[in-house]
Amino acid sequence: MKGLDVRYLERLSQLYPTIAKASTEIINLQAILNLPKGTEHFLTDIHGEYEAFSHVLKNGSGSVRRKIDDVFGNTMSSRDKQTLATLIYYPKEKMDRIKREEDNMEDWYKITLYRLIEVCKCAASKYTRSKVRKALPTDFAYVIEELITEKADLSDKESYYNAIVSTIIKIGRAEEFIIALSELIQRLTVDHLHIVGDIYDRGPGPHIIMDKLMEHHSVDIQWGNHDVLWMGAAAGQRGCIANVIRICARYGNLDILEDGYGINLLPLATFALNTYKDDPCSCFQLKGDSGHSQNEKLMDIKMHKAISIIQFKVEGQIIKKNPGFKMDDRNLLHHIDYEKGTIEIEGKTYEMLDKNFPTIDPKRPYALTKEEEDIMERLERAFQNCEKLQRHMRFLLNKGALYKVYNNNLLYHGCVPLKEDGSLKTVRIYGSSYKGKGLYEVLESYVRKGFYALDAKEKERGKDMMWYIWLSVNSPLFGKDKMATFERYFLAEKETHKEKKNPYYNLLEDEKVINGILKEFGLPTEGTHIINGHVPVKSKNGENPIKCGGKVMVIDGGFSRAYQKETGIAGYTLISNSYGLILAAHEPFESTEAAIEKESDIHSDSTVVNRVLERKLVGDTDIGRDLKEQIADLEVLLEAYRSGQIAERV
Repeated sequence: MKGLDVRYLERLSQLYPTIAKASTEIINLQAILNLPKGTEHFLTDIHGEYEAFSHVLKNGSGSVRRKIDDVFGNTMSSRDKQTLATLIYYPKEKMDRIKREEDNMEDWYKITLYRLIEVCKCAASKYTRSKVRKALPTDFAYVIEELITEKADLSDKESYYNAIVSTIIKIGRAEEFIIALSELIQRLTVDHLHIVGDIYDRGPGPHIIMDKLMEHHSVDIQWGNHDVLWMGAAAGQRGCIANVIRICARYGNLDILEDGYGINLLPLATFALNTYKDDPCSCFQLKGDSGHSQNEKLMDIKMHKAISIIQFKVEGQIIKKNPGFKMDDRNLLHHIDYEKGTIEIEGKTYEMLDKNFPTIDPKRPYALTKEEEDIMERLERAFQNCEKLQRHMRFLLNKGALYKVYNNNLLYHGCVPLKEDGSLKTVRIYGSSYKGKGLYEVLESYVRKGFYALDAKEKERGKDMMWYIWLSVNSPLFGKDKMATFERYFLAEKETHKEKKNPYYNLLEDEKVINGILKEFGLPTEGTHIINGHVPVKSKNGENPIKCGGKVMVIDGGFSRAYQKETGIAGYTLISNSYGLILAAHEPFESTEAAIEKESDIHSDSTVVNRVLERKLVGDTDIGRDLKEQIADLEVLLEAYRSGQIAERV
């Protein structure tokens, strides 16, 4: 039997059958190593805010505007630069408005095309021609490639390039060409996108965001607890289903389920109207302004209460079924005195704000009524059989994970569970102990089992684990001692609402602790960073997202409109380019209409977190490491050809 190395070289020789082809590939790969590294864009805690997400994606957190500044410097006014930037973000919509105001569109097309070509050249300059070619729109691929590879000193071809531009205008293809160039600039400006968790909940468009991400050329996702909640719902886990519906109802976003995913909520609505017909459900008012009519709001409020009661029941069943979760303290329905309307928690009695519980049997408080059981059975089937939802969840599974190490950055959504002294907290998962990286990996394995395991018991455990990840004190995606949903609804006393954070969040400035986390995930303690979100940074109170001298960046600043009053801003995003790390703090996004009409880009204050002395190249990245391994393998193949160990396939 041939040795493994020889068999591998023979396989490699099928791809590079001659000395010439292997040599050419080595030259190509070596050249790529010396290109500037691509720009990475980090976003987190989008929470369904589609318009703001879309705009930040289009402008690359200011990267497109920086490209325009690089190209035109002081030769173009700030106003003209902003108009050009807006055109790149929204080419079709902006041109529709310009056509109503501009007298000489032919001149405008010519000037604009030349400007866009220059920006496109700049954006393409850090990539190989092959990579740019793959990104080109099919209809204009040849023409764009000719224009953006034009060399300034080739005066002989000047009339050739001018003729291309003039002909594009003459044959009525200028608008389509401008759209194609603008979208190409957007694509080339950001090479890779990281979503560091929480695409879902609160905002109105997570399903639209998922469609957008599925179209993106290069993306990875670190799951947030809200994402795992939706994954559990799609897998048919009842606690997750109830939470998903409750949150949608609370924020007036049931349209996401009904219109976005086609999930029928009529049985729940009918049940809620009948059961709580004369109940004002005052504890279940909606958050934010959904824009719904008064009747629609009343319907949502009653559905909100109905699904909340169902949630507390099914969660009680999950906790009883999984004693290893050690969450008995979160079962509260049996602590209610239904006659007095009070509840005892930790030895203290509180008066309930809502005392109407027509579906709860005090003797069996966690049992669903026949109608509730029928509703949950229907909802299970609806979630599991929704093709669009399943497609989105498969994308999360394929492109996502609980954590990722990428170019010396450690990415995760929440935290690494720690003890008070900063050491890693040990957690029991189905009878075995895990901590740090091992905890992340076992939890991720159970998420995947919840969808793919053949063993019925393991699949059921995986489903329940997704609910556990959503709200457990030991979940790295939650990181608090409890999720006080019940207390916030039913008790006025703020002391009961308090959710104590894991010690991790108080130790983010402790370099010894942070270095320990980096080592746990196999990273060096210098030149590396932890990037996470989950907890809104209250900038208005002076909180800083940059921790531990720049080793940690907490970049959830509040994309969600519901949190912007607390944070004072509309989110942090991060850019990693060949010059270093840039943190952008965004002001609230007004609307897409305002961005086009008023050219009101999201104002961002950028902070250089880390600037390198020497520009980073592809050779300094994870991709570079892989390319170096390919070069080494090809060099061995060359030696095998030259020594006669392997014959060329001529």
